[in-house]
Amino acid sequence: MTTTNITEHLLSSVQMAHFVSHGTIRLDAVVPAELNDEAMEVLPAGVPPVPYGTPVPQAYPEGSFVRRLLQLPEVAGALASLVGPDPRIDHHAVHVRGPREGEAQPLHADAIIDVRRDAFDVQLMYYPARVTLDMGGTLSVPGSHLRRTNESDTGRYQNLRGQSRLVCQAGTVVFLHHGLWHGGRRNDSDIPRYMFKIRFNPTVRQRLLWDTSDLADPRVAAELDTHFPWYEQATARLERYNRVLMWRALTGDDTFDLDHWVTRVSNRPQEAAV
Repeated sequence: MTTTNITEHLLSSVQMAHFVSHGTIRLDAVVPAELNDEAMEVLPAGVPPVPYGTPVPQAYPEGSFVRRLLQLPEVAGALASLVGPDPRIDHHAVHVRGPREGEAQPLHADAIIDVRRDAFDVQLMYYPARVTLDMGGTLSVPGSHLRRTNESDTGRYQNLRGQSRLVCQAGTVVFLHHGLWHGGRRNDSDIPRYMFKIRFNPTVRQRLLWDTSDLADPRVAAELDTHFPWYEQATARLERYNRVLMWRALTGDDTFDLDHWVTRVSNRPQEAAV
């Protein structure tokens, strides 16, 4: 994958704003059929673990199935936009939900309480085969990633208004903010469901890594101001506040705001009255 090819497939500012508000970016059917077919041969045997912090080239040698997956233009462009060059592998896993297994994963975030506002890890979730509604798919709660929780503290919740049950075509890749609430649903079909996950840690400051040519597009602010039906009325303002902080960190623009939320509470004049 050349730098030129990655540049051509970087996320836009509107897409990045969508990630900041929703906690996820979805790339439908971007993996070609032949690679999906290979995945269904490779993944059942598992992917050998690597130590935390392993660079991508060491974790997945040139020519390996996973390396070729990560070198697909759309995948490489999105990953570069979110975490930048040379990310490290936190961990990876092949998740299999058996036919009519009768169990579901509790709603959770893949992290302990994480107070970082100027950095985040990204999880790639790859679905090599079609996922239908009766196969369960991955449940996620859009806009939950900046609500600080400790791993499975949300596990007692069964359904939230506006939640998303993933249904997708083969070769779909989804990128998640590490704090997004999600869980693998019960598979009520007669077909095993496969998902391959990789968590990436950035090694550079995550600032203006995407295609910023549309940074002034009004749709950026519209995406950042998205409301979700599970939000409480008052706390929804706090969610927007946290998005502003994240967008400021991503762009370096400390003047950006939505409806004056951050500006008014950070107003600390230092001039003495005369």
